[in-house]
Amino acid sequence: MPGFELFGELERNEVNDVLDSGVLMRYGFDGMRNGHWKAKALEKELQSTLQTKHVQLVSSGTAAVTVALASAGVGAGDEVIMPTFTFVASFEAIMMLGAIPVLVDIDDTLALDPKAVEAAITAKTKAVMVVQMCGSMGRMDALQAVCSRHKLLLVEDACQAIGGTYNSKPLGSIGDLGCFSFDFVKTITCGEGGAVITNNENYHTNADHYSDHGHDHVGNDRGAETHPFLGYNFRISELHAAVGLAQVKRLPEFLAIQKRNFNIIRETLSQIPEVTFRTVPEGGEESYAFLNFFLPNLEISNKVMLAFKEAGIDGCFHYYNNNWHYIRKWEHLKDLKSLFPISKEVKEGLEYLKSKTFKQSDDYISRNISCLIKLSWTEEEVRQRAVKMGEAIVSVLKQSR
Repeated sequence: MPGFELFGELERNEVNDVLDSGVLMRYGFDGMRNGHWKAKALEKELQSTLQTKHVQLVSSGTAAVTVALASAGVGAGDEVIMPTFTFVASFEAIMMLGAIPVLVDIDDTLALDPKAVEAAITAKTKAVMVVQMCGSMGRMDALQAVCSRHKLLLVEDACQAIGGTYNSKPLGSIGDLGCFSFDFVKTITCGEGGAVITNNENYHTNADHYSDHGHDHVGNDRGAETHPFLGYNFRISELHAAVGLAQVKRLPEFLAIQKRNFNIIRETLSQIPEVTFRTVPEGGEESYAFLNFFLPNLEISNKVMLAFKEAGIDGCFHYYNNNWHYIRKWEHLKDLKSLFPISKEVKEGLEYLKSKTFKQSDDYISRNISCLIKLSWTEEEVRQRAVKMGEAIVSVLKQSR
């Protein structure tokens, strides 16, 4: 990833097709578009790719999480259990509905710890949202079992994991609802965009209406459509969908490149005894978009990141000190720094963040380094990069003994 590294004629042709028709909006203007429906075509491609009955395209991955939860009735005062390690948008998308994000620890998969999930369930819990961070997955069987026992929704935020699978099922298709992002730095990019997928027809109908001001999309006259319930504007444009339509057709190509580059680096680093790798549950296969490994402690991880920088190795992230992907530095959320008044339910529901600690998550994130796997690298460049990474890690380890 990201898919923009390999933009080519297929993407240009799809975009030019939209410009030639002159219709940039995904709905209406039937006569002008001459049968060209990029969003509909992309939804159909994603149904096949993600092995799901229903796909609703939206404007972003953040929108996808909000629309998914809203379509299943999650709202004011409901609690949604989510991991400490995720992009901040997961938290924001829950708050947008007036619901309460309940953060719990991750385990060595870098996703939700099922035991921590079970311990956090209350009478207000409505959903569990597993975030398939950095191309891999949580312990899906165990999480499904927890949700089944407590009659909770299981929502997959698979925004970073398109192409990953668990027991041969695409990530995002396993829970009640799945969410994807197609922003500029994803394996499949639309520039901006996202998708909600589900096998539940009612959830899909709700997502379809809710993401377009409540329009029911019945008939061919947009102005005559009724509004069964209120909605908002989370639409994707035809231009964005056109780029995604070209990109999704190239997903097997992208995944093969990612896997090759991932395995070259992993093989080199696996020769260092102090390096261990994130756990991928049995039956799971990563998308290979990121290589995640653990070092012995925080001090060594910090020094390795400095060594990478000095060696010119970019694209590696130590999320312990990151402002956007780990709870430790989310002060704007802990302190509820908002432009508008926050509801009483949310204020009270988030009081726990002022004092709660996440020692288990701290341990994993402080030792984890996550490396982006680029599509544009040649095989020789990857091998050189792997050697440089290995040398930097070994040098730091020797100095720390």
